Amino acid sequence: MSKRTPNLPAVFDQLRLPVIGSPLFIVSTPQLVVAQCTAGIVGSLPALNARPSSQLDEWLSEIRVNLATWDRDHPDSPAAPFAVNLIVHKSNERLEEDLSTCLRHNVKVYITSLGAREEVNRAIHESGAFVFHDVINTRFALKALEAGADGLIAVAAGAGGHAGTKSPFALIDELRRHFSGPLALAGAISTGKGILAAQVLGADFAYIGSPFIATTEACASETYKAAVAAANSDDILYTNAFTGVDGNYLIPSIRAAGLDPENLPPPGAINMGSGLKKTWKDIWGCGQGVASVSSVQPASAFILKLTREYMSARVESGMRA
Repeated sequence: MSKRTPNLPAVFDQLRLPVIGSPLFIVSTPQLVVAQCTAGIVGSLPALNARPSSQLDEWLSEIRVNLATWDRDHPDSPAAPFAVNLIVHKSNERLEEDLSTCLRHNVKVYITSLGAREEVNRAIHESGAFVFHDVINTRFALKALEAGADGLIAVAAGAGGHAGTKSPFALIDELRRHFSGPLALAGAISTGKGILAAQVLGADFAYIGSPFIATTEACASETYKAAVAAANSDDILYTNAFTGVDGNYLIPSIRAAGLDPENLPPPGAINMGSGLKKTWKDIWGCGQGVASVSSVQPASAFILKLTREYMSARVESGMRA
């Protein structure tokens, strides 16, 4: 893997492409994680996707067994590591149980969101693992680093779900003024050229999510997958109407829920309760970089496409392949 930072932790040595597959709420599955890791990128899933919480233990066992089998059968191309996303906000009543399960399964990479918790990072570090924290601005980044995060995920404008508003040019430059460690960039990256561009800006990894919705391993409805494959950036709406936090959503799903994307009620006015349309399940998150996704395909096929595009971009730019 081409590294911008010369001293990335050894846990990332097996990457064949500098990409982290972002954890997709509801959508990411153990099957998708295994497909991502065996294709040479970091695969990840939110701990909260496992419901009930006891299912997380089963899922991590499944991932570990499948990756060990792959490594045994493919010694020349071992699997990349996988990551688990933990919501560390105090409202997450499962945090302690989920973290304990992850530690028991010797998870080596974590992605924390919604607040930085020093005690969580300390427990992860005691297990010898690595912690990324996602941020949308420098203020949150500095708080995360103070709490002990090892790496940052810069969530720039155009990312799927709850996204930031800053240009990646501004955000990466500002973060690099304070932090020289492992850094991933999120926000409308869906091509090999985009991966290389993230590195040129100063990131070590591209953080890619929305294109993996349209993969055979994803736990998304066929309608959702088809909508992603048919969409472009004009089909994405940035709004806080559904959760109170600004995020990017597929306009066709908003219309299908009986709502007018151009005249949405204010935050809190839409009842997304049980029995009605629900955010994420019916109102679909998606980033702006989906125009390059034209069909539903296995995750391995999409990653192979990214790899070929990335290597071609390096050659075209005069970089050593």
